[in-house]
Amino acid sequence: MSSIPATAPPRPARVAPPATPGPSGLGTLAVILVCIGALYVGREVFIPLVLAVLLSFVLSPLVELLRRLCLPRAPAILVTVVLALGLILGIGAVIGLQIADLGRDLPRYQHTVETKIETLQTGVVGKFSALIHRASTAVQQGAQQTGQTGGAAPAARNDPATPKEKPLLVRLPEQEVSPLTVAETVLSPVVSPLTTLGIVLVVVIFLLLQREDLRDRMIRLFGSSDLHRTTAAMDDAAGRLSTYFLTQLGINAAFGVIVGVGLWAIGLPSPVLWGVNAALLRFVPYVGSAISALLPIALAAAVAPGWTMAIEAAALFIVFEALMGQVVEPLLYGHSTGLSPFAVIVSALFWAWMWGPIGLILSTPFTVLLVVLGRHVERLEFLDVLLGDRPALTPVENFYQRILAADPDEAHDAAEKLLKDRPLIAYYDEVALKGLQLAANDAERGVIGPEQLEQIKESVQDLVADLARHQDR
Repeated sequence: MSSIPATAPPRPARVAPPATPGPSGLGTLAVILVCIGALYVGREVFIPLVLAVLLSFVLSPLVELLRRLCLPRAPAILVTVVLALGLILGIGAVIGLQIADLGRDLPRYQHTVETKIETLQTGVVGKFSALIHRASTAVQQGAQQTGQTGGAAPAARNDPATPKEKPLLVRLPEQEVSPLTVAETVLSPVVSPLTTLGIVLVVVIFLLLQREDLRDRMIRLFGSSDLHRTTAAMDDAAGRLSTYFLTQLGINAAFGVIVGVGLWAIGLPSPVLWGVNAALLRFVPYVGSAISALLPIALAAAVAPGWTMAIEAAALFIVFEALMGQVVEPLLYGHSTGLSPFAVIVSALFWAWMWGPIGLILSTPFTVLLVVLGRHVERLEFLDVLLGDRPALTPVENFYQRILAADPDEAHDAAEKLLKDRPLIAYYDEVALKGLQLAANDAERGVIGPEQLEQIKESVQDLVADLARHQDR
């Protein structure tokens, strides 16, 4: 009887090693690094231009409204810019007058501040300071006794008969200050912001006048080969930025009005100043409201003899900031910006390092533009993945990844979210079975061993047992 040769077991497929970055990826990285360096080095030039571009997004709806009222383009733009300039100068004048009034009244608050400091010194803080003072005195006395027993040299050093050297008085000649120096000192802090404001307004006028021509030139430079994708990207960016700016402007203005009225109701001086300050600083992500609350709370502590006004001012900021941030903004924004919370924090840190306070204010609009580029430019898709709010993995990929990581609990949490709008049988058909098909594909490639297959089997069984108690709505 002839023997049958044994067949050799099939060799598992090998997984190709990860590919090294090609010239295309390295070229994209080089372009990004060059752009970052240029933005950092040329920030003095780019900041006014960026402010002008973003201000043009804010003023464009008003220009279109005036044009619908049968006003030609040039007069409509001129009226819009004049109104914007008047609003900016009006806010600056109000802030200046309020600061001047507050400066005249500051000496009246000195007695209240001194009284509260004395109260704190006689309270718990004072007792703690006295305890530290007694401890330090005891240590010094012990050191002096140790020095006296060690020899006569320390006593000779403190001998009152020892002649002491008299300090020499040195008088410096007073320098005459010329009127030009005084003028430069006084006007230099004012001239620079006014110059920047003038440059921004001039650029805004030209942007609004030549908007269509600039748009066509940008399309010609970056996207004439695919007009559909370029048009979609530009419309997406313009829509998101306009929605963000107008919504943020409305929310911050409402917050400033509420703060001003609330501080006026509790009797704090200069409530208009603090309301405007709260509205402006709220453009700074996350920390703007907290920074705007510091000075009003400190002033409330200096004005009133007790602590009631300070507590009321702090409660006003805390309550309404929580209401705006947790209720109003999610309802009005929705997903209009398309940014993840992590992206907002990282972009705020990055742009604050690049451009300082202006970069911190402009961090969200910049990140919106990067996300739009990532959604419409294939090479920059990683920007949408890193900064966007869309899920990075599909439900099928998320299911398989959690089962592969032996984490059925998180897979169950993801399933509960999906089962809110679909039956259980649909989840099994559309997600679980397709996820197991990915596992079968990896097993055929040889990247999953018998032990890991058994682990996947146990994780799926645990998930099915947990979902067996689910009742379809």
